[in-house]
Amino acid sequence: MGVRFLLTLACVGVLSAGPAAQLPLEPLKDSGQGVTAAYEGWFRNPDGTFTLLIGYMNRNQKQALDIPIGPNNHIDPGGPDQGQPTHFLPRRQWGVFTINVPANFGERTVAWTLVANGKTTVVPMGLNPVYEVEPFKDAANNNTPPVLRFEQGGSPFQGPPRRIVATLGTTLPQPVTLTLYATDDGIVTPDRRPTQSPVSVVWSLFRGPGAVTFDDARPALDKATGKATTTATFSAPGEYVLRVQANDVSGEGGGGFQCCWTNVHVKVVVKER
Repeated sequence: MGVRFLLTLACVGVLSAGPAAQLPLEPLKDSGQGVTAAYEGWFRNPDGTFTLLIGYMNRNQKQALDIPIGPNNHIDPGGPDQGQPTHFLPRRQWGVFTINVPANFGERTVAWTLVANGKTTVVPMGLNPVYEVEPFKDAANNNTPPVLRFEQGGSPFQGPPRRIVATLGTTLPQPVTLTLYATDDGIVTPDRRPTQSPVSVVWSLFRGPGAVTFDDARPALDKATGKATTTATFSAPGEYVLRVQANDVSGEGGGGFQCCWTNVHVKVVVKER
């Protein structure tokens, strides 16, 4: 059973270099700061392999950053591209992607290097026993993450992202319609009574060659069906990956523990007119 605790943003082994090197707990600023990988832990898979669960901390309160895969955004060994984001929203983002490692991974590590605003951080990630987590069920109260579907009765997606779950398409300048259905087990703790919907969803850009504008990045869910619909408009042609995150009443990052939220990746292919 995993240990329930909040992993520090810097994690063990973060290196910082360049001008105005940051301390892990340096106060946030509106812009000009770096981005730090947040290694949130690992969990076991039924086939004997392991999955590393990873988020990030953009230390800017207002500045989103685009860092292409390459010298300033790489994961090694095995990289530079291991499915990490290239668009970084401000502040803390939880469990945005995963890396699968083999059953014999042992004491090896992979390291995510990020360079932003002249600041470099390197975070190693491995199978240290104290980093084992349970993202599919909170051991304290049996809470589980929300379930997302992209059509009524369709395949369910729950917990950390594993792969692209749907591919959509559009032609500039037409927007693409994003529809999902969200449900939840409704488990709450005494200190977290729902004040609105038991599930909230938010869409964001994960990777892509241009900007994305959502008609409503946080669409409301229909109380009867759990349906939520919005549109996304793209600034340039190419392949994009969008992330949709669903939170239950435990809130962002499960209130600091590694359960219970769901992240799903959707590809959108945007063609020239």
